[in-house]
Amino acid sequence: MFAPHRPQASTYRNIQLESSVREASPHRLISLLFEGAVAAIRQGTVAMQAGDHAGKGQALTRAIRILDEGLKASLDPAAGELALRLSALYDHAARQLLIASARNDATVLGEVLDLILPLQQSWLAIAPEQRADGTTLAAGAL
Repeated sequence: MFAPHRPQASTYRNIQLESSVREASPHRLISLLFEGAVAAIRQGTVAMQAGDHAGKGQALTRAIRILDEGLKASLDPAAGELALRLSALYDHAARQLLIASARNDATVLGEVLDLILPLQQSWLAIAPEQRADGTTLAAGAL
């Protein structure tokens, strides 16, 4: 008789996420992409271990899309070799996720996390500081 509450909760979460994205700085947007990729890989791992092939596929597809359409697409070609190396790393991570999915190999998923987590931590370490007047100051700047 009554509809389950899950769709309303999901809608609320989506609205919260959209609001966060609209209001986020460029630095925060990349942080959100890293968070999403890591969460999707972890969800894929849990689904893989539970034998949930559909859940595994959805989670790993989401992680691959974040790597390719989010993190890789956000790279600034003007950054030169750094951008090229990060692009290659994101390509490698996406290929490894495909291999892990095809082979049902959670070890490979762990290896991808071992590549992504240090990048995420490094990105968080360079977060711009928010000043009292609302302006930002790059990390390490005087």
